[in-house]
Amino acid sequence: MNRRDYFTAGIKDGIPICLGYIAVSFTFGIMAGNAGLSVWESVLISATNLTSAGQFAGLSLIASAASYVEMAVTQLIINLRYCLMSCALSQKFDSKVPFFHRLFVAYGVTDEIFGVSVSKSGKLSPFYSYGAISISAFGWIFGTLLGTVSGNILPARIVSALSVALYGMFIAIIIPPSRDNKVVAGIVIISMLMSLFFTKAPVLCNISSGFRIIILTLLIAGAAAVLFPVTDEEKEGTSNEQ
Repeated sequence: MNRRDYFTAGIKDGIPICLGYIAVSFTFGIMAGNAGLSVWESVLISATNLTSAGQFAGLSLIASAASYVEMAVTQLIINLRYCLMSCALSQKFDSKVPFFHRLFVAYGVTDEIFGVSVSKSGKLSPFYSYGAISISAFGWIFGTLLGTVSGNILPARIVSALSVALYGMFIAIIIPPSRDNKVVAGIVIISMLMSLFFTKAPVLCNISSGFRIIILTLLIAGAAAVLFPVTDEEKEGTSNEQ
């Protein structure tokens, strides 16, 4: 296969991701408009970040006038998993692939793109990744544009109803693994209870939302990693499924 064939194959595999991204980023666009961001500001965020959880968290911090330190640390923790994904994905490339290809591919390492990339047998061409990233990034940016513009046109009640889609996305993320793994289900429940506790407790409620996310993520994820480490058998099972 030549570069064009790899690029075309990447676009083909990225079309379902693109459609999914349009739906989620549409909600982000609406929320960005409600937070006071202009159309070009919302689109610029999506074009330079390409991360749903990071962008939604960042938008909440922007709306609450959080400090740059909170923003930086929150984004580091939320998006730290992409460092691991990038390391794993780089092993799929041939050793002769230049560094600048790895650098450009790193821009589009998301959960979904990583999933379709690592599932390819044999060595991975960076042009396959470019194809998957280009169509997926287009869907994410285009959805943001539609959401921001629609938020300025649609009635307030409809915009409010569409904003609920964000919570639906989070539920769709946590429910499947929670049903299959009791440990994950327990961690999700503990996370919700701890978040409620930090919100209502007299002293803890004064902690900003950004640092609250950081503290809870480190405490709960760290405790879960120590108490319930992933065994080698589970790792092998996950690799076989991919």
